[in-house]
Amino acid sequence: MPTDRHRLTEDLRRLVGERHPLSSPLRLQETAAYLHRQFSDAGLSVTPQSFQALGRTYQNVIATACPALEPFQSAPPLILAAHFDTVQGSPGADDNASALAVLLHVARRIRAMKLARLIHFIAFNLEEENLLGSSAYTALLRKNRETIHGAIVLECVGYASHQAGSQKTPPGVPIAVPTTGNFLAVIGNEHSHILTGSVAKAMQSHLPIVPLIVPGNGEKLPDTRRSDHTSFWDQGFPAVMLTDTANFRNPHYHKPTDTLDTLDLDFIASVANGVTAAVIALAGQPAT
Repeated sequence: MPTDRHRLTEDLRRLVGERHPLSSPLRLQETAAYLHRQFSDAGLSVTPQSFQALGRTYQNVIATACPALEPFQSAPPLILAAHFDTVQGSPGADDNASALAVLLHVARRIRAMKLARLIHFIAFNLEEENLLGSSAYTALLRKNRETIHGAIVLECVGYASHQAGSQKTPPGVPIAVPTTGNFLAVIGNEHSHILTGSVAKAMQSHLPIVPLIVPGNGEKLPDTRRSDHTSFWDQGFPAVMLTDTANFRNPHYHKPTDTLDTLDLDFIASVANGVTAAVIALAGQPAT
């Protein structure tokens, strides 16, 4: 099934705009409501998770797709996640409306899939505030002694460049990184090496993929810890981050210029197809 580019564009138009808890709290709430509505319209069960932070109550938006057959319903769930807040002063097109559009794309595709496990689609709040939303979620997982198959966290997946020299390498990265910024990085820690390999393999026929396994929980490579996957790593859960590498490629990162017209829709569509393939590989029923 081809990517619905009209829906991708429409979601991006609705999502792009400053979404900050202090400078634009209403827009932050409206974005949560939009995500809730889109997940519901896709046929998913939506249950917000409330948590206390910054002196008030915030919510993560959690939508669940359940296997039709009972034997599969007890399998550890797969998580697909992206954050919906922005830094102050930025409309957050790449960071992170691009990822939310992919999240919604996959959620709508779920109806056509036979699932072998639950899939939780999570829109995390307050990622830009020291990962507060995902920290609240993973702490609850640990408290309840729950297990997961793994978490795929989308973080800036909308900016690409085909110009030589457009890609920089984060300090200390131990692999050769292409100097043209038209790939997606798949970053996991040692505990997540199997998940990382599975995601990279499933996605590589849809766009260029650069996988990276970091030692420990990435403590010696702090640039690999800058999203909600870190909350899963630190609680001992397998997780990967999918990223266009943010400021190591995108000159608009965290700036007022992170706007819709800077995004590469072809790249986002390829990411959406790749993530869909990864979800099928990790949570789809095998052919009989």
